[in-house]
Amino acid sequence: MTALSSTLIDRMPACRGRLTAAAPLANVTWFRVGGPAEVMFRPEDAEDLAGFLAALPDDVPVTVLGVASNLLIRDGGIPGVVIRLGRGFAGIAADGTTLEAGAAALDLNVAGVARDAGIAGLEFLSGIPGTIGGALRMNGGAYGHEIKDVLVSAQGVTRRGGRVSYDNAGMGFTYRHAGVPEDVIFTAATLRGAPGDPAEITQRMAEISGKRADTQPVRSRTGGSTFKNPPGHKAWELIDRAGCRGLTLGGAQVSEKHCNFLINQGAATAADLEALGEEVRRRVFETSGVTLDWEIKRVGVAREGASA
Repeated sequence: MTALSSTLIDRMPACRGRLTAAAPLANVTWFRVGGPAEVMFRPEDAEDLAGFLAALPDDVPVTVLGVASNLLIRDGGIPGVVIRLGRGFAGIAADGTTLEAGAAALDLNVAGVARDAGIAGLEFLSGIPGTIGGALRMNGGAYGHEIKDVLVSAQGVTRRGGRVSYDNAGMGFTYRHAGVPEDVIFTAATLRGAPGDPAEITQRMAEISGKRADTQPVRSRTGGSTFKNPPGHKAWELIDRAGCRGLTLGGAQVSEKHCNFLINQGAATAADLEALGEEVRRRVFETSGVTLDWEIKRVGVAREGASA
């Protein structure tokens, strides 16, 4: 990967942001596993991102990385360019009952700004450990609400550098999915709530925080909910019935606290975690006939020479 990186970075277009070859990624992921990015690009702003993509050779693959809270990066790393949006995409501003938020803004921070501005209806975002960009891409939700319930519009940049905008209907939202083309990188969103009392909003956010701490392994190296809830079922119940609670493989474990969470016990590889997830899927299908779909996004390549 290092040799490839030194070659690829020479092909990168001019930009104002930062380019890094063979950039380590494991320490930025919640699982704390995974190989490096062949090249990482941190754009200064949406204009810098658009210009970079417009000039980037067509054969170079692009992967977008947020805070990697619901992501598994394979041990061989990610070929091509990994784009990580930073400070220039993290702004949040309230105006009446409307919020403008950059794609890199943490969901929790957006909920906090809404609370301080007396905007109700966005409290659920405090229960999603990710960014607004991630919430847009997967219609992120928690505690009975989803981003589709509060989104006015979203802005983004295509793989060829074009600027695009979508209203709520144009996002094509379904359960944990947006119908927007995969090559669109979200840069910002406009959200709308309703007038609310900051004290009451604070109380609801505290309740959400308490529920998360009571039911999820929030202090473990995990990647959030592993599988989507199948129609008519709860993933964790199917996993529990299949006898997978506490199941281990290598350094990976199915959480005993919430069995739709995988945990890195300290020495897990990405291969351990992915193989454990596949074993859970196999056992659930064997016992219930239901096929679990991954909610965690898996990217990158396996380490050369690693066993399946």
